[in-house]
Amino acid sequence: MVLAIDIGNTNVVIGCFQEQTILFQERMATNPKATSLEYAAMLKTAFEMYNIDRHTIDGSILSSVVPPVTGTVKKAVMQYIGITPMVVRYDMETGLRIAISYPEKLGSDLIVDAVAAMQAYPLPLIVIDMGTATTLSVIDRDKQYLGGIIMPGIGVSHDSLIARTAQLPKIALEPPEQIIGKNTVDCMKSGLLYGTAGALDGLIARIQTELGEPCTVIATGGLANVIVPLCQNQMILDDDLLLKGLMVLYHKNK
Repeated sequence: MVLAIDIGNTNVVIGCFQEQTILFQERMATNPKATSLEYAAMLKTAFEMYNIDRHTIDGSILSSVVPPVTGTVKKAVMQYIGITPMVVRYDMETGLRIAISYPEKLGSDLIVDAVAAMQAYPLPLIVIDMGTATTLSVIDRDKQYLGGIIMPGIGVSHDSLIARTAQLPKIALEPPEQIIGKNTVDCMKSGLLYGTAGALDGLIARIQTELGEPCTVIATGGLANVIVPLCQNQMILDDDLLLKGLMVLYHKNK
């Protein structure tokens, strides 16, 4: 059994898989100030919730875009299960050719998403990950990572909007009944949610025009389940994409 961990700017996603089966997936808040003991306690809680015996773990893999937390979580895994996790790097065996200016600077989460999508869906691909930032990654028919797009995530846009205005409130990020809002809250919902959906539709169209062919579009992360139904483009929602990618990378590199 293998422990998989993805450290993002907002959440740490943890899960276990056995061969090709994902046994569980949970999220906890990313806390740069937490100690390795605190992260180990979080792992212990998750394992107990799902009745996972830590002694059955014989491997671990970790992806991180938060360098200050990477070492802390590695130590937590060592403390709790006695295994040093494999850490995702751009130069490990991925099956992906990274064709950008500085491959070493490509976020490990984008590598993991691309590897998972490439394994499961027809090429070429646009992979959308809706986290703290909303990212779009483009993979061509030759399994080449061509590059991508980064835009503010919905939560970041929401927080910025209410921080910089005097009268706009914090709202629940759920679709309004109609796109033309009749009150402040519904107007904000339309702007944030339909605005994101419209931006994604526009970007997908421009990417496909630049490539000269249609792409399979995969969406994952955060509020993807809210945004995907609002988009006009057909998208495949895959909440387990990160864990699937970590599973593929572990088997390729163990």
